[in-house]
Amino acid sequence: MECRGSPGRPEYPDTDPSWLITCNEQEAAEPGVVRINLATGAQEVILTGTLDCDPVRRTPWGSILFGEEEGGGPAGGRLYELIDPPHTTGVNLDRTTGTFSGGSGAANLTARPALGRLSFEGLAIYPSGVTYFGDENRPAQGVGGGAYFKFIPASLRDPGAGAITTLADSPYAASGSLYGLRLGLRAGTADYGQGTEYGLGAWVPIPAAADPDLRAAAAALHLTGYYRPEDADIDRAAEAKGLVRFCANNTGNEPEDQLWGEAICISDGTLTQAGSNSGVPEVRLLVPGSPPWPCPTTSPGSPTVATGSSTRTPRPSPPCKAPTTTTCGTASPTGSTPICRATAASASPP
Repeated sequence: MECRGSPGRPEYPDTDPSWLITCNEQEAAEPGVVRINLATGAQEVILTGTLDCDPVRRTPWGSILFGEEEGGGPAGGRLYELIDPPHTTGVNLDRTTGTFSGGSGAANLTARPALGRLSFEGLAIYPSGVTYFGDENRPAQGVGGGAYFKFIPASLRDPGAGAITTLADSPYAASGSLYGLRLGLRAGTADYGQGTEYGLGAWVPIPAAADPDLRAAAAALHLTGYYRPEDADIDRAAEAKGLVRFCANNTGNEPEDQLWGEAICISDGTLTQAGSNSGVPEVRLLVPGSPPWPCPTTSPGSPTVATGSSTRTPRPSPPCKAPTTTTCGTASPTGSTPICRATAASASPP
């Protein structure tokens, strides 16, 4: 991800980043979010206290959204939002209370309970504030694997609005509405369950709650499950045509099952329909898994693929897992809030 001082300022182009911001998938005592100076390699810890920090994206309104891969339940993974990352250093997160303290710039961070709890992966964020994401979960004893979810803010953001300067202006500041993806429209939408992993479906409302456990909701609502959803990216060509389409990876289980990972694409009608939840979601297989490409970790939704990852470092189990990073530019000399942009990477087998 790249950052620049303010929208439309040519002296801070998106193509000239100054900082790399990375999530470390480690324990709470280890650095969770780190800022790396691309010119010197110097590193500074933005935040400590996260558990298994994994996805990180720049939002269209200029903040950084990052999350934990820590499962559901009252202590499960959360999403957090950050503004002004170059001037936020040495902050501590109390996961029990969801509050930030210490260091400098603690007020630049907040938890976003409106988006629920699960093992967050694959953020696809649209300018209106409509956001899609997956749960990196595997099936267990007949319960489906990770589901895909959709958040619609209480008030849709004007896509032409500039960067926010306060966290209170984020679309995530209010509760909004959450939905889970369930495929199968035959017989009055009753044709869901194992065997219906592609095709048409519906976004099922998640019961309103202050801090919803989305993993429990997925099981209770029989949402469509996949084997450990991972990175995702928006199809920018579709977006330019006013359509919603993002592609994501389900990593599978190569070592024990020879279940090769796959890439899927999820469509959700027009941008307007996505914001009103009036479209019909559709899932199509884009890249079937195979031994030469067993676990795709990029998301081939467009000719170049932005995953938020700068390197690909496989590990034995799961076979493919990329560290998640973002790049950020210098803040404006006038002190305006910096914004960050995802960096594209070519899709290639790991």
